[in-house]
Amino acid sequence: MHEVFRAHMDSLPAALTQLIAMPPVKCGSLPKHMPKRGIYLFSEGDLRLYVGRSNRMRQRVRNHGNPAATHRQAAFAFKLAREATGKAKATYKPDGSRANLMLDAVFVAAFTAAKSRIGAMDVRFVEETDPVRQCLLEVYVAVALGTPYNDFDNH
Repeated sequence: MHEVFRAHMDSLPAALTQLIAMPPVKCGSLPKHMPKRGIYLFSEGDLRLYVGRSNRMRQRVRNHGNPAATHRQAAFAFKLAREATGKAKATYKPDGSRANLMLDAVFVAAFTAAKSRIGAMDVRFVEETDPVRQCLLEVYVAVALGTPYNDFDNH
């Protein structure tokens, strides 16, 4: 394995340990001094659900549970709404597209409920400023914890 890549990989277990050890917070009560860049984990009790990464972590975490967030700002809520309405498969055709789903009252209600659900979830985060390690850490944590809403499928 390339030594630079190995060094990145070797840093991941400690970051996962730090993430799991963090006392959880809620979207609406994020600490004033939280890392700007890193990864975050949403969970309900012991069920770890979704890992994301951001270079504007405070705003990104808030958006997931913000009642006013759009379908472009609250991707995790959008996934939950797709699951709740049985419209899980993404499409780039007009029928079933994100914009089209936002015209469906049943879907919009599910999306609104999903944002509220996320707002009540536990959130943990860990700083990672290096873009390569941040990317690798997101994948590593999702795989290690088996988060069901991270699929890393290519669009």
